[in-house]
Amino acid sequence: MQPRDNSRSNPEVRREMAGLALTESSYPARLRQPRHEHEPASFSLVLAGGYSETVGRKTFDCRPATVVFRPLAESHSVAFADAAVRIFRLDVRPQWLERRGVSAALTPAASACGARAWLALRLYREFREPDEFSPLSVEALALELWAETAREAAREREARPPRWLERAREMLREQPADAPTLAQIAAEVGVHPSRLAHEFRRCYRVTAGEYLRRLRVERAARALASSTLSLSEVAAAAGFYDQSHMTNAFKRATGATPAEYRAAFRAAQSRPN
Repeated sequence: MQPRDNSRSNPEVRREMAGLALTESSYPARLRQPRHEHEPASFSLVLAGGYSETVGRKTFDCRPATVVFRPLAESHSVAFADAAVRIFRLDVRPQWLERRGVSAALTPAASACGARAWLALRLYREFREPDEFSPLSVEALALELWAETAREAAREREARPPRWLERAREMLREQPADAPTLAQIAAEVGVHPSRLAHEFRRCYRVTAGEYLRRLRVERAARALASSTLSLSEVAAAAGFYDQSHMTNAFKRATGATPAEYRAAFRAAQSRPN
């Protein structure tokens, strides 16, 4: 079946709150949206389905629990997979940032990081169940989401890693559930373990162990959002010692327990658009 470009036919629910635009959109399977741009910066949380999105020169694999950030007026294109897609989007206009003295100079990013997805889920709850305090909450959550993205961008800008260190980080990313030891990675890239540990922290501002824990939380976040595995099975698949270990790490990283995170995602996914 040929791809369809029917991007103007997607049903939407849209609200303006605290000077921000919040939108929930549904898209048909196999939709193609050619390269285009929007003036506002935006965060998109994938609630259901999957797609590939190219923002600027970066291409992201977007599945449930992924949060994609697009900078102001950045062009992007989208290719949807073989299932319908549902997305919650927060649009941030340049004037909103200017009034709050917030820098708009961020680069495209996508993350399955539980922390950002949890913030986006809380925004979604305010969007779907608004009350008199929702505008205040929406503004605070939007600023926190922007701050988290800015911190990550700052870390990436400051990092000037040699190729061997990039390879070491890639080895952790390739198999976070069964990662090699620091000594094994050091032997593979040809440096002493103490040098690897020092340079990893200097360039990436976290230890190799902290980075690996973050990867495992991301892996767990994806599984919680898109699978029916039990919490203990999610913990094992993500590389945690047990469910308790995962719960503690997940709560520290996101502010929510895995059970709370899954419940919030299921509630969002079950809502009719």
